Amino acid sequence: MGRKLGLFRATYLASASCMGSFAFAFDTGVISGVLTLPSFQRDFRYSTSQKTTVNSNAVSILQAGAFFGCFFTMPIASKLGRRAGLILSSLVFTVGTILQVINAHTLGTFYAGRVIAGLGIGAATTLIPMYAAEMAPKEIRGRLGACFQLFFATGVMVAYWVTYAVSKDQPDATKQWQIALGLQLLPSTLLLLGMCTVKESARWLAAKGKKDKAWESLKWVRGGEETEELQKEFDEIIAGIEEEARVKESFTIRELLLPVNRYRIFIAFTIQLCAQLTGNTSLAYYANQIFEAVGAEGEAKLVTGFFGVVKVVGVSIFQLFVLDRVGRRVPFMVGAFAMGSFMLIIACVLATHPTQSGGSNSSPTKRGSP
Repeated sequence: MGRKLGLFRATYLASASCMGSFAFAFDTGVISGVLTLPSFQRDFRYSTSQKTTVNSNAVSILQAGAFFGCFFTMPIASKLGRRAGLILSSLVFTVGTILQVINAHTLGTFYAGRVIAGLGIGAATTLIPMYAAEMAPKEIRGRLGACFQLFFATGVMVAYWVTYAVSKDQPDATKQWQIALGLQLLPSTLLLLGMCTVKESARWLAAKGKKDKAWESLKWVRGGEETEELQKEFDEIIAGIEEEARVKESFTIRELLLPVNRYRIFIAFTIQLCAQLTGNTSLAYYANQIFEAVGAEGEAKLVTGFFGVVKVVGVSIFQLFVLDRVGRRVPFMVGAFAMGSFMLIIACVLATHPTQSGGSNSSPTKRGSP
C-alpha cells in the first residue's frame, strides 16, 4: 500500500508542478490565435500595417521576461525553496495574465502584462525540473521528468482548440480574446493550489540543515512508511549534500576549464541553446500565420488544432514506449534529425508559396501568373 501511495504522490507532485509548463505552453499557443482575431486588433486600435510589429512584440517581450526570470531562479530556489519559488512564480504569472486580459485599449498595458507573465514563467520552468527530479523516485524519474514536455504539448494543443472555439462561438466580440487569454488563469491557479498541497524538496530542506523536515518530506512522497529503503535513500541524500559541501570548499573557477569539465559544460549549454535555435517554438507561436500562408486561410485555426494533437500523440508515444526502453541518446539524435528535416520542408514550402504583405497566401494564380 505504501509503495502504491508513494508512486501516486510522486506522480501527483510532478503533475502539480508541471502545471507551470502547461501555463507556459497555453500562453504560447493562445497568443498565436489571439493575435489573428479581428476583435483584438479593433480593441487595441492598431492598423493592419502595424500588425506584424505587434505580433513580434507580443511574442518577444514575454520571452525577454522569461529570460530575466531565469536569473531570479537560483536566489529564490536557494533561499525560499523549490516549492515556495513555484508558488511565487504562479502569483507573478497570474498578475501578468490579469493585465493582459484588461481591455485598457492600450498596447502598453498588454505588453506590461506579457513581461510580468514572462518573469513568472521563466522562473517556474527552471524550478519545475529541479523540484521534480529531487522528489521523484529513481525508478520513474525519467518518466516524471518527461511530464514537463507532455504538459507543454498538451497546453499548446488545448490553447489552439480554445482559440478555434472562441473564434467560432464569439465572433468579433471583445470577450472573444479575453476568454482565450483569461483561461491562462486556470493552470496558474492549479499550480498555486497544487504546490500548497505538497511538501518542500527533501534535498533542499536537508541542505538547509532541516533534517527532521527533510525526513518527513521524503517519507510523505514515498508513501508514509518508514522502511530500510527509505532510510538508505535519506542517507544517500545527506551524503550527497556533505560531499557537495566538501567539494565547494576547495572549488575554483579554474576547475571549470579542465578538459573534462569543459566538455560537460559545452554539452549542457549547446544542447539547450541549439534546441531553441532550431526555431521549433516559432511553429507554436506562429502556427496560425504559417497555415494561412500555405493556403489554409479560413480554416487555419482548425488545422492548428490538429497540429497540436499530433504533438501530444508524439510526446505520449515517446514517453510510454521509448523513454525507458531505448535510452536518451539515440532518440535524441533521431528526434533532432527528424526535426531538422521537417523544418527544411517547411522552409521550402514557405519559399515556394510566398505570402503577401497582408499575410494571405500568395499562390501564382493570386499573383496574377497563369
